[in-house]
Amino acid sequence: MLPKQSFRIKVSILLGITLLAVLGIAAVPAIAQEQGYHHFADQKTVLGIPNFWNVVSNVPFLIIGAMGINGVIRKNRFTMLPEILPAYLAFFIAIFLIGIGSGYYHLWPSNETLVFDRLAMAVAFMAFFTIIISEFISEKVGKQLFLPLLLFGLFSVGYWHVTELKGEGDLRLYVLVQFLPMLLIPLILLLFSSRFSHIALLWTALFAYLISKIAEMTDEILYLSLADVSGHSLKHLFAALSAYLFFLALQKRAPI
Repeated sequence: MLPKQSFRIKVSILLGITLLAVLGIAAVPAIAQEQGYHHFADQKTVLGIPNFWNVVSNVPFLIIGAMGINGVIRKNRFTMLPEILPAYLAFFIAIFLIGIGSGYYHLWPSNETLVFDRLAMAVAFMAFFTIIISEFISEKVGKQLFLPLLLFGLFSVGYWHVTELKGEGDLRLYVLVQFLPMLLIPLILLLFSSRFSHIALLWTALFAYLISKIAEMTDEILYLSLADVSGHSLKHLFAALSAYLFFLALQKRAPI
């Protein structure tokens, strides 16, 4: 098979999965935010701070985000594609803002405060997706997709918030923003070749993020099993670790 034909088949696979995901999410009824989502296992107040560990476990996002912003701006410490520098910068700015937004949300958990957390996360998802597309498939396509993906991510959160205010909450677009890239990115890593070394660090970052989602889903079980260490606090730490591993990849890798 010719390389160009093989490339087209791989891209078609990704587009086919995207289309199926969009059609699938459009076919299900509107998904409202469950209020039980805001009830975390660890609700201890320490030093006058409610939900203390769920709040302070966001500090690593602030540190890693600041380190990443500095690395992108200085350039000489990171190996990046110059055409998509805004995407790298947006990713680490979003990581920093997750530390603020998530900390604020966990002080007073509600749909209203969750908006700030999710806006930052949507930017991080879309920026990272842009980076992977650019580094593995096409720098030109990644550059062209960055702004539309970013705007769609922000719109998905805004749409959910507006529908919640109307009593008709609909998370479907945000579900696409959060989970479709996490489905496509491993496939991209498998199907395409990177321009850079140290791909293992990207796989490890994805694995750390997967662990963070498992910890989130087992919040209370872990809290009861690990001497008052909640799954939700661990979720923050593993998600921050995921961002740090990408930071490390940018520092260590070299062009192939």
